[in-house]
Amino acid sequence: MRFRSGAWPGAFRRVSLKPMLTDYITSAIATLLVVADPVFLSALFLGITSGMTQAHRREVALRASIIAFCILLAAGLGGAKLLDLLGISLSAFRIAGGLLLLSAAAEMVFDRRSQRLQATAEQAISVDHVKNIAAFPLAIPLMAGPGAITAMILLAGRAEGRVEYLVSLYVVAAIVMAACFACFLMADRISKIMGITGRAVMTRLLGIILAALAVQFVIDGVVALARASG
Repeated sequence: MRFRSGAWPGAFRRVSLKPMLTDYITSAIATLLVVADPVFLSALFLGITSGMTQAHRREVALRASIIAFCILLAAGLGGAKLLDLLGISLSAFRIAGGLLLLSAAAEMVFDRRSQRLQATAEQAISVDHVKNIAAFPLAIPLMAGPGAITAMILLAGRAEGRVEYLVSLYVVAAIVMAACFACFLMADRISKIMGITGRAVMTRLLGIILAALAVQFVIDGVVALARASG
């Protein structure tokens, strides 16, 4: 049986593309889910929307999810171009972003993140309990905070302009925001099932995962800088 010249390389590229794309999607889902932490946000959602009716809670949850997705979409689309205008290389941003995510992971592991987010939510409630509550503090900075925006820019940079990777990233962002919306709607059930101890254990486990992902971002940035200078 004879094969056409170049058939094997083409076939290899078609076969090898799927695992690479799969790994990219898996990494994006893990990073954005851990940074967003829908289960933990559901507890804050209960506190922020206390006293509201179920209809108002649903409206706030939907609006916040849409706003947060638009912010992440803008970060993925224009984040790299903004870095170019500022004269910042993507490798340098990977290192800085990885360190920022590592700091967020340390807050999760040592239970400092919950105190900071709760303080932000309480401050917003005291200023205005209902008006624009979906935009602040729910969408910003709880759902689409610095960690999530940084993760989107880093993941978009890893796509290297490949359309299928970028589309997959935006779909993942939409799925994560949909997960946040679902957790908001089931916030009462989640709070009863997990309890304080369950949420604490889950937050620390997710913090460890986020720390590993952050270190990987730093390593990628250092390797890219070494290749560029070498």
